[in-house]
Amino acid sequence: MSKPSLDVVVFGATSFVGQILCRYLLQEFGSKSQPGTRKLRWAIAGRSRAKLEALASSLGPVAKHLPIVVADAADEKALEALCTDTRVVISTVGPYALYGEPLVRVCTRLGTDYCDLSGEAPWMRRMIAQYSDAAERSGARIVHCCGFDSIPSDMGVWFLQQQSLLHFGEPCAEVKMRVRALRGTASGGTVASIVNVVREATHDAALRKELTNPYSLCPPGASTKTRQTNVTGPTFDRDFGAWSAPFVMAAINVRVVLRSNALRYNILGNKQSVGDFRYDEAMLTGKGLSGRAKAMGITAGIGGFVAAAAMPPTRWLMEKLILPAPGEGPSTDAQEKGFFDLRFIGRTGDDRELCIKVTGDRDPGYGSTAKMLGEAAACLAQDVSKGEVVGGFWTPSTAFGEALYKRLVRHAGLRFDLLE
Repeated sequence: MSKPSLDVVVFGATSFVGQILCRYLLQEFGSKSQPGTRKLRWAIAGRSRAKLEALASSLGPVAKHLPIVVADAADEKALEALCTDTRVVISTVGPYALYGEPLVRVCTRLGTDYCDLSGEAPWMRRMIAQYSDAAERSGARIVHCCGFDSIPSDMGVWFLQQQSLLHFGEPCAEVKMRVRALRGTASGGTVASIVNVVREATHDAALRKELTNPYSLCPPGASTKTRQTNVTGPTFDRDFGAWSAPFVMAAINVRVVLRSNALRYNILGNKQSVGDFRYDEAMLTGKGLSGRAKAMGITAGIGGFVAAAAMPPTRWLMEKLILPAPGEGPSTDAQEKGFFDLRFIGRTGDDRELCIKVTGDRDPGYGSTAKMLGEAAACLAQDVSKGEVVGGFWTPSTAFGEALYKRLVRHAGLRFDLLE
């Protein structure tokens, strides 16, 4: 087989997040005709040549000779041609449960590395179950959840455990993450994915049971007996001295973090994790009566959304009149004004404690996500050899670790700080 001519292909480049990602890659790496200060051979892909050409034109003269690959998400022959000519494929084509499997199947068959923005745990579990063996044989590294869900959570716990090893000589047995502040909106693609999961769960009792299992993404043989805390309503958090409410992204983030811990503990055999590990997430809403009232409001809002999404008539009304559609999103100005501030508290088995924060300088669902995804793909293509990380289904922290941490800090606007 000939050597791939490309490092990265953005599949779904004309999606809203895909366009932001392409602008970021162009800014950071330039194009074939005008290389940037960092080198990366990349191309755009999707099902419509006309839309891809329009995207390249909108990106300006630097993108004039940007390679274009035409492929439909359901056309495996076209996907094979795409995957044969690149080292890494980025997929922004969701909901992944509807459109994502053929590309994963092709990548695992051909040995092409892959990363995406999926936050759909049931779909990810199916992909792991069906294609892990093929990925291990071919050498394909498959890394889901390379955006706001779940890089800040997963890499935040990774950073905290590094600090715990440095200061205490052992990892923390318990970690909790709280969203201290956040400005941004959920993407239309993310909303569509959540609605699709709710829709499937209303007709599938086994899926409803799976959605209550925080260990659903953990590999066989992982320790799954430790009871995990799940913030489902207004809760006063003594560690932070404030009220907290459910965090909608916890459903995927917790599963990814627990999978990372299990992979490190059960498979990689290093000291960055513990067997009886506990992790949970929530949103801080403030102190006193106002904090409690805000927590109650968020809880009611999430419950109302799930209930409405479960019923066809109200789901139809939400999709038509209220929810952002896939391809829609905030303005560039709104993205630049967005940010997030996450706080992590970790405790060792003998109650030694440390706290870190992870911050991002853009709207979490769009601007920051695009930068994280772009750096994850570049990391997969350039920093992590197949001798270091073999074929299989990995999480961001287990696939990339230190290499991604450095990229996120240097280029993606994230900060990881140990607090006093």
